[in-house]
Amino acid sequence: MDLSGMKYQQIPPPAYLKNYVRYFYALETKDQKPSRYTFRTIADGGPGLLFQPHEHGTYSQSDKLLPELFLYGQSTTHVETCLNGTFTTIGILFYPHALKSVFGLDAHELTDLCLDLNAEAVRQGYRLSEQLAAAGTVEARVEVLSAYLFFLVRKNSILTDSKMEYAITQIVQSGGSLSLKALHKDLGLSERSVERKFKQYVGLSPKLFARICQFQSSLNQIRTLQHDKLSDIAYENEYADQSHLIRTFREFSGMSPNEYQKQFNTLAENLPIFSSEDPLVGFVLSYGLQRA
Repeated sequence: MDLSGMKYQQIPPPAYLKNYVRYFYALETKDQKPSRYTFRTIADGGPGLLFQPHEHGTYSQSDKLLPELFLYGQSTTHVETCLNGTFTTIGILFYPHALKSVFGLDAHELTDLCLDLNAEAVRQGYRLSEQLAAAGTVEARVEVLSAYLFFLVRKNSILTDSKMEYAITQIVQSGGSLSLKALHKDLGLSERSVERKFKQYVGLSPKLFARICQFQSSLNQIRTLQHDKLSDIAYENEYADQSHLIRTFREFSGMSPNEYQKQFNTLAENLPIFSSEDPLVGFVLSYGLQRA
């Protein structure tokens, strides 16, 4: 995919990671002209990873420099991030349970935060940033990351919780409309137990995770033009009314549905919102959970 001076690739995970990784992606600036870009990530229901060599460009939030290689947790709202330089980024979008089942972390510890992953990898005997920098192609970097993730999966596989994976799947597939009381009964667990486990495995309460899935379901309908009126989307996604949908959309994306739709006609699926201080046209790549 080639967009407004950007080259974007989406790469499926190897079979041994398909239960943990939705996809790898690479984003590069075609002309390698340094600039300053700002983009807005939105609440998408999943954690992720980014590697951006500092020799090419640096990410920052609120003027705080982010690590060269970082793991980030669930987002509960939209966040603006800047990149100074050129994009030479490779990233991973994980399934919601990956912080626990891959990295062995209690997911709530990274909600709305990020972790210097290279520092953690060095403690495990991997000089991950150095290996990624030395890898000459996107494919080679995917191989480096895949090998590291497979090491972690084998180490932490005992932490997989089938009931939580089932609960996550049910909520996502319902577009966030599943009755949580019915889910508690189905799991044979109390509300308190489900709340505790969800914070460990997802980083959010079941109710907030369901709200994000509901938002993503409505966002996907807007993105794919599967509606005649905004009120249809509100009704189909079980919002109380159109105003409720608009408030939720602003909470999680920082814009109204109409603002999103006007921009999306010239934008790309599956990226945050980018803008640049040079004439580069902006585009969107939102990591949306979709109905199965």
